[in-house]
Amino acid sequence: MLFDTHAHLNFAAYKDDRNEVIKRALDNNVWLINVGSKYETSKRAVEIAQNYEQGVWAAVGLHPIHLETQLVKIKVDPEEIQQFQTAEEEFNYQKYKELAGSEKVVAIGEIGLDYYYKPKTKRKLELFKEKQKEVFEVQLKLARELNLPVIFHCRMAHDDLLKILKEQRVKNKERLKGVIHCFTGKWKQAEEYLEMGFYIGFNGIIFKNIEGIDFQENIRKIPLDRILIETDCPYLTPLPKTGRNEPLYIKYVAKKIAELKEVSFEEVARVTTENARKLFRI
Repeated sequence: MLFDTHAHLNFAAYKDDRNEVIKRALDNNVWLINVGSKYETSKRAVEIAQNYEQGVWAAVGLHPIHLETQLVKIKVDPEEIQQFQTAEEEFNYQKYKELAGSEKVVAIGEIGLDYYYKPKTKRKLELFKEKQKEVFEVQLKLARELNLPVIFHCRMAHDDLLKILKEQRVKNKERLKGVIHCFTGKWKQAEEYLEMGFYIGFNGIIFKNIEGIDFQENIRKIPLDRILIETDCPYLTPLPKTGRNEPLYIKYVAKKIAELKEVSFEEVARVTTENARKLFRI
């Protein structure tokens, strides 16, 4: 069995064949969590999960790129949205809390920091970062209130994310549980996340060459019992596949990790599935 801990079958990329993609996954003993990026996709993730007694769950949250800041131009992703819309979203605590009340919701996410698209002036950049941090901390409060783990999104912002998480741990005198999704940091940063008790998520991005990031070193050093596997579909399709990603392709991520850690595919499948079930209480 394999567990895709980060899928987006709730996105428009699957509007024509979503049920068939899920059936392929379940028929091949692949379980999955559909992860929200805004209220619309979070709601759809819950609705999809409610159609399945087992094997499909949901996470709800507001991704930082969809946050209302009025400081950057929203990039419309046709793979994500169901219909054309460019409106940024203000985080509504009560609406997300009600949505997360479903028994099919196993995490708050994906939430975090993203500095990839950012304002050009120093002052606007400061405001942009502060807004992201503010809303991120409110969503962490929601996770604590509901006793749910967090699926963290972080792009070009690991130092700031680590700083916030350390401050939160001191302030609230408790350890949040969660996973650093699609980890693209350095080994030193991975060490800090591990010390705080978080899992590290890997997907098809490990097949890419990104300057300054040594995926092979990170995978070899991170203990297998602290790794989760994911697809982030429809994005980051792992080799040898091309085109639109899907949960069935999680096996290629598992095979690559097994190769790098010099263990069997079966061992990676077993341990990462146990990790997922433990974190998300499934």
